[in-house]
Amino acid sequence: MNQAVTRRDIAANGITLHIAEAGSGPLVLLCHGWPELAYSWRHQMAPLAQAGYHVVAPDMRGYGGSSAPQAIEDYAITDLVGDMVALVAALGETRAAVVGHDWGAMVAWSCALMRPDLFHAVAALSVPFRPRHPGTPPLALLRADGRESFYWFYFNREGAPEAEFERDIPSALRRLLVHSAGDAPDGGALGLMVAPGGGFLDGREDPGERLPAWLSAADIEVYARAFRKSGFRGGFNWYRNLDRNWVLTAPLQGAKVRPPALFIAGTRDGVVASKMGRKHLEQMDEHVPQLRAKLLIDGGGHWIQQERPAEVNDALLRFLQQEYPAVSDVIGSCPDAGAGRC
Repeated sequence: MNQAVTRRDIAANGITLHIAEAGSGPLVLLCHGWPELAYSWRHQMAPLAQAGYHVVAPDMRGYGGSSAPQAIEDYAITDLVGDMVALVAALGETRAAVVGHDWGAMVAWSCALMRPDLFHAVAALSVPFRPRHPGTPPLALLRADGRESFYWFYFNREGAPEAEFERDIPSALRRLLVHSAGDAPDGGALGLMVAPGGGFLDGREDPGERLPAWLSAADIEVYARAFRKSGFRGGFNWYRNLDRNWVLTAPLQGAKVRPPALFIAGTRDGVVASKMGRKHLEQMDEHVPQLRAKLLIDGGGHWIQQERPAEVNDALLRFLQQEYPAVSDVIGSCPDAGAGRC
């Protein structure tokens, strides 16, 4: 089996998606988050391919080598899910498992919610499923709770976060990735609040060459090279549709995620450690009835599939082999069927 990762452009949903792919077999989509690339799944591609899957990681809309429309309204959740639906079709498939991290987790949850006929299994990293509030959009909820310094508001200030991150792209990426990790320097963990007149990265020292073992200077350069070309507007536009997404998903009010599901996060991830994250984590079983596990990796941070790839890969493979087997016709007759060795 060819496990080498190859890249190509593919037309889907009226845009071009640049994809990395490996292996053959049942399709597994890997959806990255903010501000990342398909490259963030570099440790998952070969193990999934080796286990008998056709694994495809796109640069999501607005990122890397994929199309990056300028208009804010081109980044609604219906567009993002539509991209994944069209990608499955463009790859000649009629079913897929979908795995997502950070914003990609929200896309993965939405894929499973909107198209359970197409997405037969879902795994989400870092961001729990968040049911739609019946009466109030998300930014209004935060205002009512007195949290107008929450970073979502800052990211909705068109131009301000772009300027902050594009001033020195490698430095911004180092500060973000290092200070949101499980091994962030003592007292240096990146918070989710932005002071009035301040920036998201304020108070976080650039670690320079003092990078953790899971992150190299070469990794930083891969990301930086992509963002020098695309800028950060596309990624921030995802946040600028939060309230619009609430309007668009009104027909899904009260709907549950029906496909089998897995959730993975690090115990030091600020998303699940926050008040809102803890609430959604605790309530997830109610809204995801086939949730098989909530795996919290001790000491892991926000970039969990990069920080702790062995544990993430083991959990993903066990889940997929059980719920979305690579060789379903022989599962049960061969102990190694799920790994594609029969």
